[in-house]
Amino acid sequence: MKIAAISDIHGNLEALEAVLADIDRRGADVIVNLGDIVSGPLQPSETADLLMRLELPTIRGNHERQLLEPDLGRMGPSDRHAAQSLRPDQRDWVARLPPTQWLSDEVFLCHGTPSDDLTYFLEQITPAGCGPAPAALIEERAGDCSASLILCGHTHMPRVVRLRDGRTIVNPGSVGLQAYEDIRPHPHKVEVGSPHARYALIERTPEGWATELLSVVYDWERAARLAEARNRPDWSTALRTGLMGLSR
Repeated sequence: MKIAAISDIHGNLEALEAVLADIDRRGADVIVNLGDIVSGPLQPSETADLLMRLELPTIRGNHERQLLEPDLGRMGPSDRHAAQSLRPDQRDWVARLPPTQWLSDEVFLCHGTPSDDLTYFLEQITPAGCGPAPAALIEERAGDCSASLILCGHTHMPRVVRLRDGRTIVNPGSVGLQAYEDIRPHPHKVEVGSPHARYALIERTPEGWATELLSVVYDWERAARLAEARNRPDWSTALRTGLMGLSR
């Protein structure tokens, strides 16, 4: 089985189309979508339309859960823009997405960890910032999930970890946004360092799961200009550079 894993599109239609074209060129048996699909200042409705047509195995991320809240005033600007942009049929599609999914007996899909869509799986946040989580903490977060391959997203950071018991955890990185900052549980930045769209190809081999972490060129300048037009300079910097910028 050859799986293409995409995650954290965040309404970046340009990046999604480029990734799907690259997957088509390389070939995959199935494409899975690991959540945080439409939230952001770019093209949430157009992104939803494309994915609804494709009918990929798809789970929701924390942003899907957040943008379905009835009170727009409690939302951040990215969720609010998506919530106000989606049609009723698109909101219904989002509402039907499961939080996790078994693709097969061996492959499990989650957004954060198997039990929580907000917890970072392969990273650890400390007062010093964001860095790789220690192996013992990753094993604790994996819990009793029996899948030999666990696919996750949320942190936008491409990474592969193989646990001592042989389970492999893959974060394909983000299709649509290569840097962000958050305040929970401590203020921190996540910066991939380049603007390329990210995804992963994972294949079952006799020796185990083999993973390619891939980066794809797309018109990130056009995406950045759209973010600027919607008064999101934080996004425009991240889209152009994969960094949050010196002023932030």
